[in-house]
Amino acid sequence: MTKIEEKGKVYLVGAGPGDVAYLTVKAYNLLAAAQILVYDALVDAQLLQCVPPDCLKLDVGKRGGKPSTTQTEINKLLIKYCQQGKQVVRLKSGDPLIFGRCTSEIEALKASGCDFELIPGISSALAAPLFAGIPLTDPVLSRCFAVLTAHEPEVLDWEALSRLETLVILMGGQHLPEIVHQLVQHGRSHLTPIAIIRWAGTPRQQIWTAQLGNILEQTTGLSLSPAVIVVGEVVGLHKYLQPEKIDYQDSTTAQIQMLSNLSASPQPLTGKTILVTRSVGQSSTFSDRLMKLGATVIEMPTLEIGPPSSWEALDDAIAHLSQFDWLILTSSNGIDYFFERLIAQGKDTRALAGVKIAVVGEKTANSLKQYSLQADFIPPNFVADSLIENFPEELNGKKVLFPRVESGGREVLVKELTLKGAKVIEVAAYQSCCPSDIPPAAELALQNRKVNVITFASSKTVQFFEQLTKKILPENSDVSQLLESVCIASIGPQTSKTCHDLFGRVDVEAQEYTLDGLTQALITWATNY
Repeated sequence: MTKIEEKGKVYLVGAGPGDVAYLTVKAYNLLAAAQILVYDALVDAQLLQCVPPDCLKLDVGKRGGKPSTTQTEINKLLIKYCQQGKQVVRLKSGDPLIFGRCTSEIEALKASGCDFELIPGISSALAAPLFAGIPLTDPVLSRCFAVLTAHEPEVLDWEALSRLETLVILMGGQHLPEIVHQLVQHGRSHLTPIAIIRWAGTPRQQIWTAQLGNILEQTTGLSLSPAVIVVGEVVGLHKYLQPEKIDYQDSTTAQIQMLSNLSASPQPLTGKTILVTRSVGQSSTFSDRLMKLGATVIEMPTLEIGPPSSWEALDDAIAHLSQFDWLILTSSNGIDYFFERLIAQGKDTRALAGVKIAVVGEKTANSLKQYSLQADFIPPNFVADSLIENFPEELNGKKVLFPRVESGGREVLVKELTLKGAKVIEVAAYQSCCPSDIPPAAELALQNRKVNVITFASSKTVQFFEQLTKKILPENSDVSQLLESVCIASIGPQTSKTCHDLFGRVDVEAQEYTLDGLTQALITWATNY
């Protein structure tokens, strides 16, 4: 942890866009050792938990239309506690030197002989558009951008600003009608795209996108503060580049603990960039685990799950469930779609009263529990081969229902069950497809050789990763060449076989064929790397 000097000193610290996860490590360390905290109104409340219990916390935030601490009083507070030998953190939203009124404070500190240091933070002017998937620069649409405050719109040179391709406007929520009026009056088309990002980077984040001509209709009567406003053609890229919703379910305590661990000692995956291949819309729990272990994680959806081309076979099987001895489920997707059709036919889990259920994998077993059902058989090694080897009863003459992916499923499983005398009825329960493209972050990381590890949790993610990656390579190039210095990590033998077939190798394979097992395998690899 950063040790603050014993003599009095003031640290002018940027708090970033709000959430503690976007605080710099140095800023966190300074907060953790602060004796006095002087903070602004827009500083997120969870950051106040980073300071020691005996730290004196002083709220000096300026709020429009409400009594607030004057700048002169703030300057006096900083000087007073610094001269008492205290370690003072002056916490400001965003970056301290971007509309942070730091100049007056620095001048007062210097005049009084007080020691101070500036600690940068991520400005909302840069972070808010990013959270909304709006690039501030683009080779065609935006070769420059300007950041301005609309706190006093009457003093701005709107004629000059209107000629710029992209504008980022802070403190403009209350003056939106005037902003629109000035831009249109000075030559901007009423069709120009505009976005308003409120409470960027927090659970309360809201985004409005429209055009200068109709944005006021969309936002009439709404509170738009605090907000960042973006004006320009790049706003139109929002629908293509907007990231998936940020998961804020982790508690503040957990986030602070993660930062504390990071500052105290390196985590096993610190310094490693891991590309996680997964299904579109899949939970990011695995990525969260890796990040808490210090990794930089880039997610790359390589699998889209949807309904099969026809429900006919599955519906017919469900109508005759009582004729089956066993129901075999090998994935959470198969479970979800099976029960969706069961309910669609007006049935519930009672229809399975005489049917035994076998599942492959701990995750699949847990998914089954969501429907208040316990599997009758779970193979010990969480793989289909183990299911055959350890099946709890003779299969000869048994009728088995196997809802599975429409194409490219577990052919070996069906073959082995049949060889043991079972009558297997295969029905399509869902379909897996390859996404149309690679997310920009993943593409850039791969092309710039910034990825240390790629994780695969199924054969399909391997196959579709290869298909997608070929699109960004020159013609006749081999994907394996792109992965020469990348560790290929697999969840189990079947996935590893596909990696060997397509890439010629596997570097890490989980001993327990689960995401927990894959996590542990990566820790072991990183420790010996």
